[in-house]
Amino acid sequence: MKKTVAIGFLGTQLDYGGKGSARREKWRPTVGLCQQEDLIVHRLELLHDARARGLAERIVADIAAVSLETEVRRVEIELRDPWDFEEVYTTLHDFARAYPFDVESEDYLIHITTGTHVAQICWFLLAEARYLPARLVQTSPPRKKDVANTVGSYELIDLDLSRYNKIAQRFQREQSDNLSFLKSGIATRNAAFNTMIEQIEKVAGRSKAPMLLVGPTGAGKSFLARRVHELKRHRQQLAGRFVEVNCATLRGDSAMSALFGHVKGAFTGAQSERPGLLRAADGGLLFLDEIGELGLDEQAMLLKAIEEKRFFPFGSDREVESDFQLIAGTHRDLRQWVAEGRFREDLFARINLWTFDLPGLAQRPEDIEPNLEYELENFAREHGQLARFNVEARRRYLAFAVSSEAAWRGNFRELGASVTRMATLAEAGRITETQVVDEVARLLRSWGCQSVQDEVDRVLGEAAAGLDLFDRAQLNAVLAVCREAGSLSEAGRKLFAVSRKEKKVANDADRLRKYLARFELEWTQVKQ
Repeated sequence: MKKTVAIGFLGTQLDYGGKGSARREKWRPTVGLCQQEDLIVHRLELLHDARARGLAERIVADIAAVSLETEVRRVEIELRDPWDFEEVYTTLHDFARAYPFDVESEDYLIHITTGTHVAQICWFLLAEARYLPARLVQTSPPRKKDVANTVGSYELIDLDLSRYNKIAQRFQREQSDNLSFLKSGIATRNAAFNTMIEQIEKVAGRSKAPMLLVGPTGAGKSFLARRVHELKRHRQQLAGRFVEVNCATLRGDSAMSALFGHVKGAFTGAQSERPGLLRAADGGLLFLDEIGELGLDEQAMLLKAIEEKRFFPFGSDREVESDFQLIAGTHRDLRQWVAEGRFREDLFARINLWTFDLPGLAQRPEDIEPNLEYELENFAREHGQLARFNVEARRRYLAFAVSSEAAWRGNFRELGASVTRMATLAEAGRITETQVVDEVARLLRSWGCQSVQDEVDRVLGEAAAGLDLFDRAQLNAVLAVCREAGSLSEAGRKLFAVSRKEKKVANDADRLRKYLARFELEWTQVKQ
């Protein structure tokens, strides 16, 4: 059975208790801790300074008289000011690091009733950080009605919040709300993306270090950075504004001026002082999109600003300060750019602590449907007009959107534009197959997809002229999979991987055979 070890300060006021018999009749927290019937303290580490030696000796004697099981060890420490947070924390931290904890055979309690409020806070922080592998114990005086009781009561406080179901459930709900906020309420289905969002939520709440968001244009880097800022503001971690900079638009002196500000006369045309965007982000969050486009000089100054929170405005010999948190975005391979000498290695190392790769829309086909609903709701908010697909139009658009013909080079931004066009042209708010067919053709033209007819024409010949462009695109995607597959069954497994799980339909080969039959095609014709 483990022994119980208590650690705590001598209470110079509460533990004094008066003189003689009056002392024995008054509640004293340190003595009372060792008198509890259902808590045996085998060892007490009693912390005090040199001025309290006499009181400490008296407490040791009183505990020996009421608790034969308790060994009291006096630990003399020096505190010039017990209300100085830095001094108290440093002293207790040193004590914790030097103490020979034996968690295999001993349980540790920290007595927080005695000592200053500063000491209580420091005990809490050290226990929460696990410098002290201990629970907190708080003693309380007896109730006024119980005049014969001088022992009082105690309560154990375990900082492992997972032990408290209601608190744990509340934290889980809050985290779920935060994840939904970062995703704008979109019920995304891509497992890798959801895991990444969970990590971003944790980092946003626990770290001030820079983040690096890597992903193609339109993947949502700017949107996500803005959401992180709002989440940090909600948690009272930031008070300043969100400042967004597209570094691809900054060149030469204007880049220095825009980022770091300038003094009057710093260059031709600088007729007045300019504070700069880094100072505008003081106390807030700075999002540097396309950070790889910055010049090497700007990169060097940015590194100093990140690390030291101060920098020289362009043309000034006096430093200014700005305490901002940084999120950087890029579609470049910065590691390769470092190797080529186009990006500073030290800056890359500084912003690469938390790097998150945002996949493009084509890499998240299962998330197209929930994002489609989001874009329709977004259109309704912005335009005050509700638009909805009819059943067949929705089926056709989603079939094209997840097919291999859908390049989605502009990613989620392009999806939003596509929905906006169809919703704007929809009569009475109903998006029909006609609008979908026209929109698919428009997208294919914008991507330069002129080869969509090639495979269809090869297998159908003149009959291909009777197909809608939508059917051509879909059939072409199916034919491309079939040509790569070794058998009808293998092609079916690839084409129906998602719906097979949802509908629990096992015969993929039969489904593919029936689809090809719509165009009077057989497997042998496809494989010719």
